[in-house]
Amino acid sequence: MWTITDSPVGPLRIVEHDGAITAIEFEPFRTTGRPLGERGDDHPVLTGAVAQLTAYFARDLKEFDLPLLPQGSPWQQQVWEQLRLIGYGETASYGQIAARLGRSNAASRAVGLANGQNPIPIVVPCHRVIGSNGTLIGYAGGLERKRLLLDLEQEALF
Repeated sequence: MWTITDSPVGPLRIVEHDGAITAIEFEPFRTTGRPLGERGDDHPVLTGAVAQLTAYFARDLKEFDLPLLPQGSPWQQQVWEQLRLIGYGETASYGQIAARLGRSNAASRAVGLANGQNPIPIVVPCHRVIGSNGTLIGYAGGLERKRLLLDLEQEALF
């Protein structure tokens, strides 16, 4: 099942399967790939996700508590788990994430590739990953959205 909600970064399509969120997509939405099923605006998991995203964008929620089931390789799963450990308003570099996984800085590119395949952005905060020199690089939703999400979190802290 799926639903669409408005947000400051544009419409978001939230996809649920077997009681867990499997994807959050930025517009333009995919037309092929993962199965969507029927639209289910009243599905409890989807209404919960909409409520938490709404609270996040209102700066009232700093940590999501949703059932998640991202589909990916074991390496991607490891990287996505590390993303969830980056706190609200904080950032980490690709190299730092590689180091947290016990890998050398050479694994930064592999971290970046896994980061770019994150199917549940915002909730699994891939926007909090930056270049080693502090620059904003790479974001599947576009750098403008990444900047907006980081700015929203920074403003909420002060």
